[in-house]
Amino acid sequence: MSVIELSAEVRAAVQRGAPVVALESTIIAHGLPRPRNLRVAGELEAIVRAGGAVPATIAVLDGVPHVGLDAAQLERVANDAAMRKLGHRDLAPAIAARASGATTVSATAFLAARAGLRVFATGGLGGVHRDWTTTQDESADLRLLARTRITTVCAGVKSILDIPATLQRLETLGVGVIGYRTATFPGFYLHSSGQPIDWTVREPAEVAAVMRAQDALDGPESALIVANPVPEDEQLDPQLHDRVLAEALHAAAREGITGQAITPYLLDHLVRHTGGASLEANLAAVRGNVRLATAIAAEWARAV
Repeated sequence: MSVIELSAEVRAAVQRGAPVVALESTIIAHGLPRPRNLRVAGELEAIVRAGGAVPATIAVLDGVPHVGLDAAQLERVANDAAMRKLGHRDLAPAIAARASGATTVSATAFLAARAGLRVFATGGLGGVHRDWTTTQDESADLRLLARTRITTVCAGVKSILDIPATLQRLETLGVGVIGYRTATFPGFYLHSSGQPIDWTVREPAEVAAVMRAQDALDGPESALIVANPVPEDEQLDPQLHDRVLAEALHAAAREGITGQAITPYLLDHLVRHTGGASLEANLAAVRGNVRLATAIAAEWARAV
């Protein structure tokens, strides 16, 4: 018996083959200030519904992984200060301890795929850290996506990471990457990282065709990353981004910030020293990714 609980709405959609879009909950619990986080959570679900799909925000509550949250559960994730941050490796301990937590990319992708969902929208993926040669610090997102068949719409990987190394790692792991109306990999806050992408698609139906081809090949159960850049007029100013990120990296080195603490430290520094502009670029990217994921889910539902 599965320990995963699908909401009635999500279960009915899966059973009838209707489009469903998985959404992570870490951005709600840990990525945004209160009370804006709850408003954004509702906004993202509304974008999915407006596109004719069912939103499935994912979180673990009292040891139960939920795929699809009701209004009270969504409010709990947004307002409970004790809500933990759960990667896929944390799921079993959290279930056993009856703990509650918001799911990261790796945990969300894992649970969504186990629930029968095929499309997932997020902001930016984790990846290879800049000091990998000394720390070998790499996000768990990459290996999880290498063995999980789910289409993940994102604005690239977080720009605080080593983007070229992350792309090389994705190639090594056999994770497919396609650009949506772009020939360069997005830079999360930035429209482009300058790194080329081998494959470009123009329409959601083309993404669904790639998904069908994945299944027809019956190869390794790896993800498909759809790299969807934030619009240029909504990106963070590139010069401001580069200057503040350089300052943040220097400050982190000076203060000895390493390991799991480095990512939240750098992201917080960017928010504070860009006057909140990095947060607005992040949200613009997430909204665009959710819209595209919804369109892809609709095409996928028609295809199957």
